[in-house]
Amino acid sequence: MVKPRYPLLFLLLFGGMMAAFYWIQPSRPEQADYYPAGRDINPFAFTDEDGQPFVPASLLGQWTFLFVGYTFCPDICPTTLAELRSVYPALKKIAPESQVVFISADPQRDDVARLKTYTAFFHPDFKAATGSHDKLFPFVRNLGLIYSIADQGERDYLIDHSASIVLINPEGKLKAVFRPQMKEGQVPHVVMATLVSDFARIVRLEGE
Repeated sequence: MVKPRYPLLFLLLFGGMMAAFYWIQPSRPEQADYYPAGRDINPFAFTDEDGQPFVPASLLGQWTFLFVGYTFCPDICPTTLAELRSVYPALKKIAPESQVVFISADPQRDDVARLKTYTAFFHPDFKAATGSHDKLFPFVRNLGLIYSIADQGERDYLIDHSASIVLINPEGKLKAVFRPQMKEGQVPHVVMATLVSDFARIVRLEGE
């Protein structure tokens, strides 16, 4: 007796549809800590490199790559900003409304003029902002980052800070965190090729 082939045909059609579904679905980021619903960022008020207020509204309408550091940083900050400069055209191609923001955790030395000169050295479009520590600490902690000052009494004190880059979506919510690669004997840094590819995935997911 010949068994009907309809169940087999159904399975083949169903399998084909599922394969097509997964093929057209945008894949999730490979390495970034990704928050599909986004995370709220508490209110904040800083001053930017032009002496203007830098507030939550400054993040709206743009994808923001935000990095916390300080201008006297000997390694992580200049390395990260230089690498962001190298991929900035690629980021703008993925989403023209993209910006890079450098938040200084050193308000004592990083005044408005110094911030403007520092970020302009890497790219004239890069923004910067800072504020008093009572405002900076909760803001940085809210983003899942940290910083600490070893000995502010010293003239050339250093600041320990995260090497991660956070991504804030155009609605002003924390969308992803790009963690640095840690290798012995090397400066911690985010792999920019992965950042770019993950950003493309996130933008596509956001558009679904």
